[in-house]
Amino acid sequence: MHARLLYVMDPMCSWCWGFAPVLESLAEQAAAAGVGLHLVAGGLRRDSVAIDAAARVRYLGYWQAVNASTGQLFNFNDGLPEGLVYDTEPACRALVTARDLAPDLVWPLTRLIQQAFYTEGVDVTRASVLVELAERAGIPRIVFAEPFDSQAMREATAADVRWVQDLGIAGFPTLLAEREGQLALLTNGYQSLEVLQPLLARWLERGMHA
Repeated sequence: MHARLLYVMDPMCSWCWGFAPVLESLAEQAAAAGVGLHLVAGGLRRDSVAIDAAARVRYLGYWQAVNASTGQLFNFNDGLPEGLVYDTEPACRALVTARDLAPDLVWPLTRLIQQAFYTEGVDVTRASVLVELAERAGIPRIVFAEPFDSQAMREATAADVRWVQDLGIAGFPTLLAEREGQLALLTNGYQSLEVLQPLLARWLERGMHA
């Protein structure tokens, strides 16, 4: 039986940062039943215009809402500096590159990108930053840097985004459970662990009796 959780997200999506502890608990729950986790890059935004003061206020408002709902910490002082071009493609491409090179390190790298962006005020759109974070996650820069910058990984990232769009997924985080090619939606948008744990348990139980 082929089964896995599909987590559709963007490392620079604030609600995905809020959802990170929930996702980790659900992934552990699934792993105990022999079901793995596969990350899919959703592609949140491809802005080419730098953040100005008004945009920063708007984005920080989103961060405050996520903080209030989830308790996840944000660096409101240093985050989203004016001049940042909010393009999430490089961070998504880092996720896709890690998935190709070292599948077990995709989630650790994603968490490092999220922590750097949300709690340290680091510009994670920069290739040099992403290469350094990959190395911290356990992928040597000499292994990561070249494929990360390749056309193949740009196309693989675009393919992820197309797959998400073709499914009609509009919001992140989205968590799907896949068994023998059949997809079940666990959540589209943030939900608490208390809500999602029993849903996942029922899905896992059905697989055991299938």
